[in-house]
Amino acid sequence: MSNVLSGRALRPIGTAGKLFAFGLDVGRGLFKRPFQFREFIQQGWFIASVTIVPTALVAIPFGAVIALQVGGLIKQFGAQSFTGSASVLAVVREAGPIATALLIAGAGGSAIAADLGARKIREELDAMMTLGIDPIQRLVVPRVLACMLVAVFLNGLVSVVGVAGGYVFNVILQHGTPGAYLASFTALAQEADVVQGMAKALIFGLIAAIVASYKGMNAGGGPKGVGDAVNESVVITFLLLFLVNFVMSAIYFQLVPSKTG
Repeated sequence: MSNVLSGRALRPIGTAGKLFAFGLDVGRGLFKRPFQFREFIQQGWFIASVTIVPTALVAIPFGAVIALQVGGLIKQFGAQSFTGSASVLAVVREAGPIATALLIAGAGGSAIAADLGARKIREELDAMMTLGIDPIQRLVVPRVLACMLVAVFLNGLVSVVGVAGGYVFNVILQHGTPGAYLASFTALAQEADVVQGMAKALIFGLIAAIVASYKGMNAGGGPKGVGDAVNESVVITFLLLFLVNFVMSAIYFQLVPSKTG
């Protein structure tokens, strides 16, 4: 009984180790040739097609809620002129990368896990290895790079749509001044905030693609196993994304001094 309990307790550690080793294999696959450029373009287009519309729709309420909450809070302190800057900081630093991560993991990552899982149960991956073709270099690397690229572009989309939505809701519902909202952008925000948001999106896309690919390539038990792999990939990705987001934010605030108005 104790052996069974200890085995269950150590299972997450073993999974984390295998996932890390898989990530190292993907890193080595980046330098192998030939690079599957056609697969990269196809996967990038596919991931963008399944995530761009939901991302744009999610960005609007994100920006609106942030503008309403921040505007109401700042109004209590009599600092309405900083509403635009505070809203931009919230969207660029946190809301944009988080919304991008959720959509990349939920839509793009699940599609990657389902595709590779289906190939696994059809024994296509085993057939590729029998022919001397590395499935990681042939299938995983293009998907990882495509996911990273799309995540960066989606983060920019969320930032633009979120800031625009916050502007509309602040001016219409909170009767803010359009000129003050726009003029305050540079009061607290700085270029490093944009760089941090893009870096977060890049790393989030990397994590989502690696976890989804790992779970898909290790799926088993028929169609039910593929469905379980998809669900597990989304849950694991969400947990890792929030953890990495906390670590990156903490490091950023230690290294980059805040800009004062």
